[in-house]
Amino acid sequence: MEWKKLIKYLYPPLWIIALLIPLCTAALVYTFIGGYEAHPVAYFTYVLSFYTLTAVVMRCIKVVPKQYRTAKEKVYSNPVGERFMTDMKFRTHVSLYGSLGVNLLYVTLNVVLGFLYHTAWFFVLAFYYTILAVMRFLLLRFVNRTGIGNDRFRELRRSRLCGYILLTVNLALSGAVLMILYQNKGYEYHGILIYVMAAYTFYITTLAIINLIKYRKLGSPVMSMTKIINMAAALVSMLSLETAMFSQFGKDMSNENKQIFIMLTGAGVSIVIVTMSVYSIVKNSREIKRIMENDTYEE
Repeated sequence: MEWKKLIKYLYPPLWIIALLIPLCTAALVYTFIGGYEAHPVAYFTYVLSFYTLTAVVMRCIKVVPKQYRTAKEKVYSNPVGERFMTDMKFRTHVSLYGSLGVNLLYVTLNVVLGFLYHTAWFFVLAFYYTILAVMRFLLLRFVNRTGIGNDRFRELRRSRLCGYILLTVNLALSGAVLMILYQNKGYEYHGILIYVMAAYTFYITTLAIINLIKYRKLGSPVMSMTKIINMAAALVSMLSLETAMFSQFGKDMSNENKQIFIMLTGAGVSIVIVTMSVYSIVKNSREIKRIMENDTYEE
């Protein structure tokens, strides 16, 4: 019975949680900024913050699954939502629109920032996002005109073309790495934003790996290429996160060590992107050659 009473304290009313969250956040910020980490009052702040975090987690464990099931039922009850969740071809088609729109927004934003701040850094980023936008536009144009799985030969050729274009990502990547190393460029995320960006980057990277494996099994060159592009973008995001981490937490690290880590990460990302590109080009070229030799395709 005593345990049940203690457990009840982990489920305080919602208004108490809503009050504790900003209170603990403000107290922690004041503690760390003011340098009061070892002050006796700070330990009370740590305990209260831990309790608040535990209460939030317990509330989420109790509420989120129910909300997820309810949301899932609503999505599947809608014809478009049900198709999006079950039809991978349709999902790929929709995701191409979204990713292309985001890429074009980033291109515009970086070009404007490049002119405003008169720095080549933003133009390098604009070039990188332009490459991604070009590939996604070509894939989207093919899907709109031909569809996925309707013309294997043309689908292979379009995927191979994007494979060649993907190789040029290394030009933008090399330029970005050189500017990070020798001009001290890079990303900076202040405060809690860096933790949010870290969580987001690891999420999209994990999702990219899972989708790359899952969609590869479907045997569609276009669908596989969309996931390869997502994987390349996620890897570059990991490099960007590394520069932000060094800026935020690497003040005690020597510049030489930072440069070594950045060079190794940049080289690793470049090797993975080149490997994916070459593998896609070779695989698609072999099947194109086999189709042409068998005369199974007519212009």
